[in-house]
Parts: sequence; structure tokens; C-alpha cells
Amino acid sequence: QVQLVESGGGVVQTGGSLTLACTFYGPRFAEHGMTWYRQYATSRPMVARIAAAGNPTYADAVEGRFTLSRYNAKSTTYLRMDNRKPEESGLYFCNLLLRDTDYWGQGTQVIVSS
Repeated sequence: QVQLVESGGGVVQTGGSLTLACTFYGPRFAEHGMTWYRQYATSRPMVARIAAAGNPTYADAVEGRFTLSRYNAKSTTYLRMDNRKPEESGLYFCNLLLRDTDYWGQGTQVIVSS
């Protein structure tokens, strides 16, 4: 059974750092890219994406402050978020496309306190 599990959410002060993790339980993690999203009231914009080859791309708003990496031996990606801003509070999800099916984790809550 394919599953994604996020972890690492919590409360961080403005300007602080937090690292989220997403572990993939499924086949051949190294062959797939993974994307992180943040849930707002009416939208779920992409935050960062990492290809199977390990090349990350970022939304403009987080470029230079967020770092997405992957550790294939643990089937996990890590989203390090530095210099947090209050408007970045929300539920963070990871996503992986496998055989034309989108898989989502349950989300991990991040609160940036001002």
C-alpha cells in the first residue's frame, strides 16, 4: 500500500527555522519526484519540488530561504524552512505521482508566531 507520511510540524517564531520530513512507503522512491504544498483556505500552492535526480525548484516566495533535499536510502525528503514568516503558517502536504495516481500525505501543521 502506497503511503506518504509527513512529520516535523510545530510552532516556530518569526525568523526561526523548521524542518519537515516526508517519508514514502511504496516502490522505487528513487525513481520519483516529490512536491511540497501549503494549504490555505481556498488554495494549495506549490512550495518546492524535487526531481528524482535531486534537482529542487522553489516557489518565488521561498527561494533562498527553503531547502528541499532527498535521502533515497530512507525514502524521505526534507524541507528545511529558514527565516519563517507568519503568513507561511498552515498545513503542509507532500505529494508524489505514481503510475498516474496522485498520493498525498495527511499534512503537518506549521504555526509561525509573530
